[in-house]
Formats: sequence, structure tokens, C-alpha cells
Amino acid sequence: MKRFFGVVLSLVFLLSFSACSKSKGGGASTKETRLVSDVWGREVEIPQTVETIICLGSGAPRMAAYLDVVSMMTGVEEQDAKGMTVLRDYSPVHYDAIKGLPLVGAGGGSGNNNGYPEEIIALAPDLVLTGFSREAADELQTQTGIPVVSVRYISNGLANETFYEAMRVFAEAVGAEERCEEILSFIDACKEDLGSRTRGIADGEKLKAYTGAVTFNGRHGFAGTYSKFGPFTVINALNVADEVEKEGYYETDLEKIVVWDPDVIFLDPGNMNLVNDEYATNPEYFKSLRAVREGRVYTMPSFNNMGMNISYALVNAYYAGKVLFPAQFADIDIAQKSAEILTFFLGENIYDAMAGGGLYYGTITIGD
Repeated sequence: MKRFFGVVLSLVFLLSFSACSKSKGGGASTKETRLVSDVWGREVEIPQTVETIICLGSGAPRMAAYLDVVSMMTGVEEQDAKGMTVLRDYSPVHYDAIKGLPLVGAGGGSGNNNGYPEEIIALAPDLVLTGFSREAADELQTQTGIPVVSVRYISNGLANETFYEAMRVFAEAVGAEERCEEILSFIDACKEDLGSRTRGIADGEKLKAYTGAVTFNGRHGFAGTYSKFGPFTVINALNVADEVEKEGYYETDLEKIVVWDPDVIFLDPGNMNLVNDEYATNPEYFKSLRAVREGRVYTMPSFNNMGMNISYALVNAYYAGKVLFPAQFADIDIAQKSAEILTFFLGENIYDAMAGGGLYYGTITIGD
């Protein structure tokens, strides 16, 4: 009987020793965790303190840059690693730091799961932040066993409520709440400044504006436009394309633009080859537009690429204000205002890099 109890005590001791060993890092992790709710309402268990992250899909790497946590990234998508591009505002500033990281996904803004599960598992980050749909986020979490939090936002308007929500989710997950609120307060202040300058001006006193050749899920020709266009809406501009109920991108009819006869036209300089091809086919159409004849065609640099570049969209709004409401924006120097906005969001003024990459502010001659 004594021998029996001795064996039992030995087993208890061994089991207790094994459990203690595991709790000290010899096996199963006892790292403290917490729950966060992502933009889809998914409750995700993540480490109490997040030290390493992977950012995938539309908007996620950009938010890491805005929140100044790029140093936490342990992997990079192929689309960001293959070359620096001014089309994504964070790229000129952070490309050198991220280009050599292991590849963890294809990149793109579709919302689908295009991450590389095996590579992500090998890196074992604390957290994956994605611009994925609910289903895609669930799928990647199942594939990797690593918590996946979606921070997808909608690129309509100008930093709409979905962006605010996504930023707060991201910030809560990585512990950057203070910086997040600074960013959102800065955006609010810009919106108030932009709107207050033109508030109360009757539509009959405003220039009619049209923006075409926009970039949204790809490049478009002259008829590609926006209803409730963010840089116009925030300055209370009279956007002729707002006559449709839909908010966001749509393809209008070319003859409709003739009927609208806008006073001022804005075009994405990156898509001017498409517009110039259209001009070569039908130059008389463009000559029938008063804004073209009078030389009132201006640039509206692209601000959508794998999500909205909030910094570029704000600069575009100030530029549109100077063109459409010159008296109300007389104090604004676009280069200085750009430097202020870009430096705040990115820590560096990339205004010259934007211009060098084709995102410039000025007039355009269609067909040139």
C-alpha cells in the first residue's frame, strides 16, 4: 500500500513539474490575451501586448504608416515590395524599410484572401491586420491559427466613418490610440476649415465642376466620374455629377457632360493617355465643352490605390478650393499646405516626389 501511494505521489509530482515547465515557456504559451472587435464585428482574441504584425490588403499598410508602427511589420506584400510608387502615399517614405521583408501576400484591394499562409505561419506574428472581407479574414485565421483583424474601409467621400472605425480598431490592436486620435482630430480640423470657407455660398454663385478620368478599381477615361466626390463635397462645391442618387464612382454618358457644360473640369493626370486617345478619335466632342475651349481644365491627382490615400485627398480638396473658390482660398499656398498635411500623416514631405511621379497640380491641355 505504501508503494502504491508512493507511485501516485511521484506521478503527481511529475505532472506538476511538467505543467510548471510549460507555463515557463517549455511548451504551451500562457501569454495574456484580450478581445478586440474588428470592423465586421468579429471578436478576435489577440495578445495583451502586440509586438509584431503583418498588414495585408486594402488600407492596412497605409494605416500602419499613419500610426507610425511600420517598424512592427515582419512581412510585406509583393505589390509593396516590387517597387516604390507615389500612388500609395506611404511608399516613398517606407519603401526602403519594408522592401526586404519576407513576402506574405500578393497585395491588392479586392477584399479577398490573398495572403500566403505558410509564410505567415513561419513568421509567427502576434497579429495579422487586413483589408479583407469578413469571410476572407475568417479563412486566413483558420489557415494560419494566428489572430486576424479586419480593418477594411470604404473609399467613398473623404475619410468617411468607415475609415475612422478602421483606424480605431487598428490602433486599439497595436496600442497606438493616442496617435490615432491625433490623426482623426487633424482630419476633422481640415474638414471644418475646408467647409467653413464656402459655407453659405448659394449654388447659383458657384462654378459648376466635373471630375473625370478618375482612378477607382482601375483607370478610366473621360466619362469615369464620382457622385458625392470627397474633395468637392467637403468644400461644398457644385458637382454636376451629383444628379444621380448613387454615391461613388460611375461611368456617365459623354453627351451628358455636354448637357452639364461644366465651368471647370478636373482630370487625373495619370489617365490622360486614355483621354488623349479619346480626343484623337473625336476632337470635336472635346472642343464643344466650354471648359476645354476656355482652358479651365485642371489636374485632380489620383488618391485611390489599395484604399484611399487620406493625405492626398485632403490636399486635392484644398487645391479644388483654390480653383473653384479663389477668393475664399486666397491664403492657401498649395505647396505649403501639402507639406503640412503630408508631413503630419507620413513624417515626411513628399510633395516633390508626388510631382515627379505624375501627381502634380496645375492645368492640363487635352490632346497635348
